[in-house]
Amino acid sequence: MLISAKMNDLMNAQIGHEFGASLQYVELAAYFDGAGLPVLTQHFFAQASEEREHALKFARYILDADGKVVIPAIPAPKAAFRSAEDAVALALKWEHTVTKQINALLELASKEKDYLAHDFLEWFAREQLEECSSMDTLLKMVRRAGEPGLMTVENALASRPNLAQRGAAKPEGE
Repeated sequence: MLISAKMNDLMNAQIGHEFGASLQYVELAAYFDGAGLPVLTQHFFAQASEEREHALKFARYILDADGKVVIPAIPAPKAAFRSAEDAVALALKWEHTVTKQINALLELASKEKDYLAHDFLEWFAREQLEECSSMDTLLKMVRRAGEPGLMTVENALASRPNLAQRGAAKPEGE
């Protein structure tokens, strides 16, 4: 087995966190759809897909390392928001939480001298920089625009899709 029991357990927990993030982003997409904001709706559906893919990457890693995938129960996502700012702030808070979770996995990999897991997890650490930066930018845009100006945010995102993704550049091929 190429994965310790502890790493296996924490990665299984991370699968749950990633699926939880995916579900939360579906709820955010639904919120923005209800507000008649199709670009923000699509942005959060895309985020939901990305988080699902992250969960599947963890599952594949565990299986490749001859571990056992056990998906934990996933709490229901928050479904009601006071405002667009409240919704995007929740997304940013979630990304900060996931960053801490990935860092904890990296710390365990270092402690266990599990260089395969460490290499695998470094991609997620870089991804989290991008995710946090992107969501922070979007939150700043939403705050600056205010509820009456959300069409400005829509137009900015529609005309420059990378605007809300100003974080670290992805390495070529990713």
